[in-house]
Amino acid sequence: MITMIGTGHVYNISEQVSFIIKHTWPDAVLIELDEKRYDAVMNSTGEKTKPKSSSKMYTATAKYQNKMSEKNNVGPGGEMLAAILEGRSAGAEIVCIDIDAEKAMKDIEDTMPLREMVRFTASSVKDRLFGQRASRNSQKNFASNEEEYVRRMRKKYPTMVKKLIDERDAHMAWKIREASEKYNNMVVVVGDAHVRGICERLDGLKIEKIRLAEMLDKESMDKIRSRIWEGRAEAKE
Repeated sequence: MITMIGTGHVYNISEQVSFIIKHTWPDAVLIELDEKRYDAVMNSTGEKTKPKSSSKMYTATAKYQNKMSEKNNVGPGGEMLAAILEGRSAGAEIVCIDIDAEKAMKDIEDTMPLREMVRFTASSVKDRLFGQRASRNSQKNFASNEEEYVRRMRKKYPTMVKKLIDERDAHMAWKIREASEKYNNMVVVVGDAHVRGICERLDGLKIEKIRLAEMLDKESMDKIRSRIWEGRAEAKE
């Protein structure tokens, strides 16, 4: 059984993620981190640090996520840290399944056409100016019509979508399938934009999906809690 949680890195959803992991008794918790980001999350002190990288895009993205996380009263990577700590508490194996995100960003910088880079830079400036409102609007638009949202992004930023979504989806799906041969009950914690692409590559595996929009909505999250509790009760019978 695989429970896949779609998260948002700048949203305060640590409690929701912890609850799901705590009450599903996983053998393993698979997280959308590479080894370097795992170390950064685990060694975080809560103090502001300036991200350093050979990739300007990686540095800018990290700074933006740190800023948005602060505005939402959550530490950078807070939901991943919650997943790691709750998984450890449950005695689960913690498995990093992502590619080297810094290298992926550097590859984008090296291959992205100038016109696409200009569009991305302009969009980044807009996001920084409008901050939380831009983030909320993007999440709302994505949740209302995921397929159309991704189609527009693919048309606007083909290089970025290929490198940051498609290639990572394929890699993480491969890591999940590999782990499924070892573990019977897994929780997978990935960015919500990866859920659909990963699941499409995992045909034949039983997957229960819990999306970001559900965790951000109190009524929907209450239904998830009830469903999990009912599952626990059935397992005891």
